[in-house]
Order: sequence, then structure tokens, then C-alpha cells
Amino acid sequence: MRVLITGGAGFLGSHLSDRFLAEGHTVIAMDNLITGTTDNIAHLAGHERFTFIKHDVTNYIYVDGPLDAILHFASPASPIDYLELPIQTLKVGALGTHKALGLAKEKKARFLLASTSEVYGDPQVHPQPESYYGHVNPVGPRGVYDEAKRFAEAITMAYHTFHGVETRIVRIFNTYGPRMRLRDGRVVPNFIAQALRGEALTLYGDGMQTRSFQYVSDLVDGIYRLLASDEVEPVNIGNPGEFTIKEFAHLVNDLVGNKAGTITKDLRTKDDPQVRQPDITKASTILGWGPQVSLQEGLERTIPWFREELQRLGEI
Repeated sequence: MRVLITGGAGFLGSHLSDRFLAEGHTVIAMDNLITGTTDNIAHLAGHERFTFIKHDVTNYIYVDGPLDAILHFASPASPIDYLELPIQTLKVGALGTHKALGLAKEKKARFLLASTSEVYGDPQVHPQPESYYGHVNPVGPRGVYDEAKRFAEAITMAYHTFHGVETRIVRIFNTYGPRMRLRDGRVVPNFIAQALRGEALTLYGDGMQTRSFQYVSDLVDGIYRLLASDEVEPVNIGNPGEFTIKEFAHLVNDLVGNKAGTITKDLRTKDDPQVRQPDITKASTILGWGPQVSLQEGLERTIPWFREELQRLGEI
């Protein structure tokens, strides 16, 4: 296959590029580098089946030659990003998805949308199945990301039903691994960096809010299977193992050997989900997929990468 990955220089896009190349496919990575970095794909420079194009997908997308699949992963994806880049987040979810779908229609390519568990908002159903419509505040601080992804799902389905484009939608739950940005504001890089610096890990509120963490290779495998499947409706890909933030902090400290413990700040971000756990019955049944990497194993693979980053920056 000849595959276009938008957001191809990002955390997830770069790992997807690795997987598709390893499977023998040709990859075109496209990114405007607003949150991605060529450092993530530097190891692919000179690869005969890999091409990088710097481009903003909210503008018309031109790719020469045939395409078999388009994976639309272009978007700011962390709270810091979409609070600092609210208009860009909305534009890439709306205009960027529209442009990418238009290209898929023109090339007769299969289209896979990277959606998110954030479409469920601060859920009132737990765990979250794909049939749950969500509990989202459209005018809250997270609304620019949540609604951009909800719109992206809607226009993807519209292109499928009206234009006959072959579409797939993956709802991605918390994912971590090497190449995450050190300061992207999410709990995994925050906690690992604090632990490696010997600092106390910061808990917001009582630390009893829950998250489910999946290692990046598990996500990539789920996406690869979904693209090859016939499933049109959204599919959750995430690890159903649920941990409180406090439990997660203790695990990170134990693995790093950080004795500084935790500190608590009486602050909760508006609309921050109190619980998050995927129902993966659909992925298991339709794709034969399930997570293979435990949280401890995944962190043991991830921590050395962050240690090298902090050493490179002279912070440890």
C-alpha cells in the first residue's frame, strides 16, 4: 500500500510510520510541525519508502500519484496544546478533516480518522462503550478539542454515506511511550519527568480520578487491524486496566526510585474527566485485538527515553 499519514511527525504518527514501513508499505508523512517534530522521524531519513512533506492540512492537500489509505492524525492532542492553540485545533478537526476526506474521495483511498476518548467528555457511563454519546461541554476549555473531534467523526460518516468513501474511526484512549513531548502537559510525561528530577509528583485534587493507559505499540496494532477491517462505526482502542492517578504516581516513583513522594494541589481543571476506561468488547470481537503490554512493562520501556531527553537538555 501507499499510505499518507497526516500528523506524521507527531508521537503517534511517527510510530504508525514505523509500523507501515515494517509491513512493507510506502509512507508519506505530512505535518506542519506546529506540535510535531522532525526529530521523531529523523531515523527514517533516507528510507527508500518514506517521504516527508511539510504542509498544513487545513489548506488544499496535493499528493502526486495513487494512494491506498489516508490516516488522519493531524491535531494538537494535549490540554496545553489546545488551550494555547484553540483556533488551530478547531480548524484541523474541521477544515483539515474535510481536506483529507476530499483527497480520499479523489484518490479512492480508504480513510481512517484518529478520534479520541474525549468525545465522551466527563462520562456519566462507565466504562465507555462506543454506543455512549458522551457528556461534553461545548463552550468549556476542552470544548475546542472535544467538538473538533466530534465534528470530524460526523463529517467522516457523511463522506461515507453520501460519497461512498471507505472510512474507519478509531477512538483513542490515553496512550504513552517514547517520543511523547516532555512538556505536553499530560500525566505520563509530567510524572516521569518529575520523578527523574527527584521531585515530588504533583496530584491535582485527591488523586482519585482514574485513567487507563495503553502502550503505543498496542494502539498502533489496533489501528493497523482496524484499517484492514470492514468496520465503519467507531471503535475504542485502549487498555481497560483502570488506575487512580495516585496509584499511577506511586508506580512511577517506584520504577524510577524516586523517594520524594507526592504533593497535592487543590485544583481541578474545568471539565477534566473524573473517570476514563474503555469498553473494548467491540475491538476484541471484531478485530481480535487486545492490549499486550502491561503498564509496568510499558513504563519500563518509556522511562529510559525520557531520561535521555532530560540528560540531553541538561535537566538531570
